Amino acid sequence: MFKALRHALRLFRVARRLAVHDALFPAELTEELPLSARVGRKLLSIRLFSRGHPELEGKSQGERLAVALGSLGPTYIKLGQSLAARPDLVGDQVARALMQLQDRVPPFPASEARQIIEYELMRPIGEAFASIDEVPVAAASIAQVHFGVTHEGREVAVKVLRPGIEIAFRRDLDALAWAADLAERYVAPLKRLRPREIVRILSDVSFLEMDLRLEAAAASELGLTLNAEGGVTVPAVDWTRTARRVLTVDRVRGIPIGDREALVAAGHDPKVLATRLMQSFLDQALGNGFFHADLHQGNLFVVENGTIVAVDFGIMGRLGKPMRRFMAETLFGFITADYMRVARVHAEAGILPPTKSVELFSQALRSIGEPILGRATRDISIARLLQQLFLVTDTFAMETQPDLLLLQKTMVVVEGVGGMLDPTMNIWEVARPVVERWMVSTFSPEHRLMDAAEGAAGLMRRLPAMLDKLEKLGGQITESGLRLHPETAKAIADGQAKAQRRLWWAVIALAAAVVVIALT
Repeated sequence: MFKALRHALRLFRVARRLAVHDALFPAELTEELPLSARVGRKLLSIRLFSRGHPELEGKSQGERLAVALGSLGPTYIKLGQSLAARPDLVGDQVARALMQLQDRVPPFPASEARQIIEYELMRPIGEAFASIDEVPVAAASIAQVHFGVTHEGREVAVKVLRPGIEIAFRRDLDALAWAADLAERYVAPLKRLRPREIVRILSDVSFLEMDLRLEAAAASELGLTLNAEGGVTVPAVDWTRTARRVLTVDRVRGIPIGDREALVAAGHDPKVLATRLMQSFLDQALGNGFFHADLHQGNLFVVENGTIVAVDFGIMGRLGKPMRRFMAETLFGFITADYMRVARVHAEAGILPPTKSVELFSQALRSIGEPILGRATRDISIARLLQQLFLVTDTFAMETQPDLLLLQKTMVVVEGVGGMLDPTMNIWEVARPVVERWMVSTFSPEHRLMDAAEGAAGLMRRLPAMLDKLEKLGGQITESGLRLHPETAKAIADGQAKAQRRLWWAVIALAAAVVVIALT
């Protein structure tokens, strides 16, 4: 009771802030609103002690929403950034505006940062660092970064979590989860969008950002999985100076990837950089299933030898093998204009409901893919493309796939950076070699055999438990009074014995085949 009241009051504050910024029920939609919504909009937007927001004059609906969410704090900034990948929810123009949502706030005092560093590293700051800058080089709503030098002469960047941020984030997420639960339970049209799952993903992402040891682990893992010849890398983690609220990595001295003129002046080819970034991202997502999900211009630098260095690993994405296969086949289908294949992939993955026509879905996909094939990045509206895809999923009653939200969002951002570097870049041609390479490796006979062996091994691990459950079930059936004819019972037993023998022979055959392949 009290928890629900607390959540309701917190969400009322959010609604009030949105209304004051004319972002809850935008003026553009006033005529379409029912009377109750118009009255609520009027009451919530009354300013008792404020002269209004002159900075909102002339702003679009999406820009007003971005300002409002930015003023509500880190949780809602992250929510706005997530909604930027959902034009089906907020519309094309709003999604584009939210993509510009900046996560920058005034820094907290350097004295507090020093206290946190000393507490987390359990030693005086002078023992950990030879020097550390008082003024942070970057400040965001969750953390800020100071440059420093270790006693070994190593230049480092030290990320420090903002004081009290964990508690504030948890309160906001609890309120959002409560609202999502109500929405999914009582508002039928929202159920398809799976708001509870979206809040869960937001919670998982924030959990990673609230423990900098996890961010350090993500940076280390990504560094190990990146292709050494791909031209993209990450700074090394200093684990001796890293803790829950402090992260220390090598300092990156390079040119921001958004400064195209400086890159050209330094002798770097922007077209090469654009291709390198796009192919590296696809290789991360499809090849390894683990990708940097915040690859905006502020997190990418180009060092002297032309290598792209990514920083800030608070938002990472993962894709399991089934989803990676689904994405690879979908991309390959669009690249080769094989829309029936894309439709069948959706049907086989269970995303397209069995009651819907695969042929009609293929036709809808063709209407999306044909206008963009072969065109330059500057001629393609990614937001418009995503909107069309979401509209198609709505038409065919397809559920939102939360695992793909971060991938979709990051794809848009990476393509935006690539288009800035090379306005003539053809995204599909750049993506093709990565997708084809992944398809060949994934669907080769050796890979299929290894998948089958893994599946059989997993089945063998579960076999004792399965047999135990079967035995218990048989006992329960007998105890409940169900009696089988002796010949029927014997036939079932013989069938089980034959099935087990077939399973063992299949496993032995698979193991032998794997050994043969390994020796050839």
